[in-house]
Order: sequence, then structure tokens, then C-alpha cells
Amino acid sequence: MNDNLQQQRSIKAFADFISTSIETLLQRNCQADSSSTVLSLFHDVAANVPAYKAFLAERGIDPQTIQTLADFEKLPAIAKENYIQRYPLPDLCRHGELATCDMIAASSGSTGKPTFWPRFFTDELQIAARFEQIFHDSFSADTKHTLAVICFTLGTWVGGMFTTNCCRYLASKGYPITVITPGNNKEEILRVVQELGPNFQQVVLLGYPPFLKDVIDTGLSRGVEWQRYQIKLVMAGEVFSEEWRSLVGERVGSQNPSYDFASLYGTADAGVLGNETPLSICIRRFLAKNPDAAKALFGESRLPTLVQYDPTSRFFEAQDGSLLFSGNNGIPLIRYDILDTGGIITYDAMLEFLAKWNFNPLEHLHSPRGIHPLPFVYIFGRSNFTVSYFGANIYPENISVGLEQPVIQEWVTGKFVLQVQEDADKNRFLSVVVELAPEVESSEDKRQAITASILQQLLRLNSEFANYVPPEYQTPQVSLKATGDREYFPIGVKHRYTRK
Repeated sequence: MNDNLQQQRSIKAFADFISTSIETLLQRNCQADSSSTVLSLFHDVAANVPAYKAFLAERGIDPQTIQTLADFEKLPAIAKENYIQRYPLPDLCRHGELATCDMIAASSGSTGKPTFWPRFFTDELQIAARFEQIFHDSFSADTKHTLAVICFTLGTWVGGMFTTNCCRYLASKGYPITVITPGNNKEEILRVVQELGPNFQQVVLLGYPPFLKDVIDTGLSRGVEWQRYQIKLVMAGEVFSEEWRSLVGERVGSQNPSYDFASLYGTADAGVLGNETPLSICIRRFLAKNPDAAKALFGESRLPTLVQYDPTSRFFEAQDGSLLFSGNNGIPLIRYDILDTGGIITYDAMLEFLAKWNFNPLEHLHSPRGIHPLPFVYIFGRSNFTVSYFGANIYPENISVGLEQPVIQEWVTGKFVLQVQEDADKNRFLSVVVELAPEVESSEDKRQAITASILQQLLRLNSEFANYVPPEYQTPQVSLKATGDREYFPIGVKHRYTRK
């Protein structure tokens, strides 16, 4: 692509972004025909991306035969193994030119070998619309001087740089947002908030949930008065419970969790795919209090991440319990299998379902902001983190809620290791090793209280556990370990909540 075309592409995309309000954009996209959008993306990619052209040719697929959504749905899914890792990086880009992209991020997969994801300025503007949804609809940042503190890791990893750029584009659009980038340096974050926070009407912390909680807890232990700064949180990367949201909200002085938090469903592969809205949070909080309704809606005894998405930007499909998406990026992706399990619910179907449970979320929201008739996608994440016990699938999320109850939460960090073990008689038992908070001493009273809390929440949240596991085997065997225990909680290593 010549320089002039790149320039025109940038100017047009930026002019559209600056001149189109988020309400106008979402209203237009809600009415658009997303199936014709994804079909035209398919034909563009099939014609202009050498790797995808080869992928189709190897399978004897003529792109001209794909004319309807039903045709599209029969196309083979692409994934890292059969597509991204099989072709040279330039061939995955339009016209086989890596130079059509101006930024490369890296993601480290389960193998630890990084995958490179190039993108261009125009790809970031598309994702900036997701940040605008949050800053406008949830935080009213169009009318409030806002300090955005980037607490994601900076460097080649996708979170920090992508988020920084998107926040700056909102400032270019006229939002009174100022960005600072301490990254995941806790001391620097605390200094920045205390020194700069008083100059702003609100402070937004953007980072991974467990890290943000650690920052908040460390601040509290040092006398930081979080409520002074009107804290808002933007998160990504992990499923968390509504008890967690309530707990963290309480610690920062949040008055309305539906408008003070937003979680992103994001990935290095394609930026942000969907985001929490005040509406999706309100619905998820209802479902957290009504596990039977959640089980009826999602089919599992755990609460997934629930977000809304713009189907003209990221087109989702659910196939055999897996999520596929298509979207335009530096590496355009068609029916891409990200290996997340979950499903899709239309806006109308969601409200109809909730009405059967006598709940109308629109009556519970304090403002019309954040209510758009966008579809919902729910994400359980990778399915290999469960343990099976007497035929019941037990999820780490079930255990987390037990550790987030009043009093208990003061003693623990939130980290644990869940595993099924056998005693000398080969009887199976459920083992939960829990990490104590710094300077908290282990005691039998604490161990028993934690055991009771975990059991109570398991029975409440997981009907399989309550019905499949004989009562004499239901009580977990809990052991308490000091912070940073070498065997279970080594410092600096990505934590795994289950062991086989």
C-alpha cells in the first residue's frame, strides 16, 4: 500500500471517529445488518490476505460461493494452530505487507512462545469506541475532568500501550481526559493518585482485577482515602465475582457499582471484543443473587463474564459451546476460535428471560446512559480450569466467593489452589490450599471459618455439587499457607487456581 493511501485511510478514519458521537455510532450500528457487514469483510479478506486465500484454496473453497450467512457459517474456523502459526506474519496481513501496520503487540500463549499481532492506527480507533462507551456511558467523562491511570503492564504486551492510545484518542475527541502511565508499578500508582488526584473530578484506574485490588488494599493500609478521588475501575483479563466487585467498591467508596466499574473482554488477537455496560452489570448482579436464574440462562453453576458487543465491529457466533468471532484488524480474522467457551443472547431475549424471573433491569438503572439494544456475549474462559469431584464440575469461581465473605476477606489474599486428592484409603476429598494475607497468623479458628464459608457458597452456587456429592464428602479440607508460600504461591509466577 503506498504512503498516500495509508494517509487517506488515517485521515478518513480519524475524521469519522472525531465527528461521530458514541450515541450516533451505536444507534446506527444497532440498526445495521451485521450479516452483510461480515460477508463483505469475508470477501475483502479472501481477495486481499494471502494467508486466508491459501487457507481457502487448500480446502477447495471458492469465495464466490459464499453469498449468504448460512454459507458463511459453514466455513472452517481458523485458530492459532491451523492458521496464525502456519503462515508467515506478512502473509496474514492485507496484500502480504507488514508495513500496512504501524504497531506490533505480543501475546504469550500457554506454550510461552509469543505470538505477534500487528495493527494500524485505524484498528485502534475501532477499539477506542469501546473505551468511549465506558467513559461516556458509565463514567460521564464527557463532563468530568478525569485522570486515567494506566496500570496494565507496559511494553510489548497488548494491554498497556493499546489502552493508553485509546484513552488519548478520547482526549483528542474533546473528552477532558488526562492520561498517565505508571504501568504495574504499585508505588508509582499510589504516588500519582495522591499527588495528581485532587486536580481532577474523578480518577480511573485501568488494570487487571487482582492487581488493582492489591493497589487499593496497599493504599488503605497506608491511609489513602480512596473515596476522595471518586475512583472508577476499568478491568480486563479475568472473571471475577459480584462479591469481589462489591468488596472492592466498598473499599474505594463506590456508591453505584453499575456505573463505577467496567470490565473489557479483550485479547491481543483483536483488541477489545465487548465491554461491560451499566445494563450488563445490573443484570449480572441480579444473577449473582439468583443462582437458579443464572443456571437456567447459562447452563452452568458459575457466573461468566457478561458483556455487550457491537456486531458490526466484532461478529460473534456460538458453535458447540465455543465462541467464534470475525473482525477487521491488522491481521483480519474470519470465524476465529479463541478457545473461549460461552454463548450469545440477543437484547430482546435477555429482557424476556429476566421478565420471567420478575426482574426489569431498566427500572434499576439510575440513568438512560448505557442502555443500548446491543446483543450480549457471555464468556466462561478456558474450560480446562475445573476439577471434577463425584461427577460435579467445581469451578474456581465457586471457591472465590467463599473467600470474599465478610471477615474472611480480611484474612486472605484471594489466591488458592483447588484439587481433588485421595487419602490413604483411596477415598477422594476436596482440597483447598488458601494463601493468608501478609502478617495474618494461621489458626484453627480461621481454618474452620474459611472451611464453613467455602462449603456454604459451594452448596449455594453449585447445584451439581449439592446434589452429586454425598454429604459426608462435601466439606473441603482446607489448609492455610503464608503469603508467597514456595510450593503453592511462589511470588512472581502466574498463579493457577487448580491442580490436577
